[in-house]
Amino acid sequence: MHENRTSYPKRKSQMHQQLQELPKQYKVLALVKMTKVRASQILPLRKKLKGEVEFVSIKNKVAQKAFEKLEVPGIKEIVGELTGQCLFMFTNMSPFKLNVLLAKNKIMLAARGGDISSIDIVVPEKNTGIAPGPMLTEFKEAGIPTKIDQGTIWIAKETSPVKKGGVINEKLAPLLGKLDIKPVEAGISLYSAIEEGLKYSQDEMIIDVEKIRDEFAQAHQQAVSLSIEAAYVTPENINQILSKAAQAARSVSIESGFMTDETKEAILQKADSQAKALVNQAKDYTPS
Repeated sequence: MHENRTSYPKRKSQMHQQLQELPKQYKVLALVKMTKVRASQILPLRKKLKGEVEFVSIKNKVAQKAFEKLEVPGIKEIVGELTGQCLFMFTNMSPFKLNVLLAKNKIMLAARGGDISSIDIVVPEKNTGIAPGPMLTEFKEAGIPTKIDQGTIWIAKETSPVKKGGVINEKLAPLLGKLDIKPVEAGISLYSAIEEGLKYSQDEMIIDVEKIRDEFAQAHQQAVSLSIEAAYVTPENINQILSKAAQAARSVSIESGFMTDETKEAILQKADSQAKALVNQAKDYTPS
């Protein structure tokens, strides 16, 4: 019915135009699949990354039509991935750095039935401020002991209805929401990205920052050890090299009996020990 359509709503036309311009303005186009991603996760990111990342949420068909007309290297590959609800991010930041920032900016969300708890859920002993009524049954079914005091429901004692990794059932989830307990840690990650013609998949952009930091520390230590062993002097290792050289010189001096102010005591002690050993051998010697 719309095959011969020649005009489109103003907003769609503006976003279509925007998607034709942004890939030319930024080095990186990143795609996020919004499956299980809530709108409440996006707003804090928009504020935090304002000025560095431009967020665009638009219908896939509009995006496909906009991208298909562009001669931007790699963008045609993104078109084939536009399924489900998608979010685009345009930036000059490396997609690897962007993915790390997204991973660091996780937030805690209220639970929905069937969610997996990211923490040990603890319901503290307190006044809920909720008036008695049907809610008492909900607390009972959730296994949370209560009492009525001063016209409100009180949690009788601290309770942990779900451990980390456990499933939050349909009855417990809304109850936790009323108690302002947010047990679900949520973040978003890039599904794919193109950077100046190079396309990266989701797995390729996952970086274990702690692991890489440990590997750099280990590599640095190995480099320092090698430079000391090779006596390759740098500002970082000169003290260790001089210390090692001094120790080696001391050992040679003691072994050869070459006396210095620093080694004479050790040499005399060695000579005394050798002399005593000879005396003891002489005492034990029996002529045949």
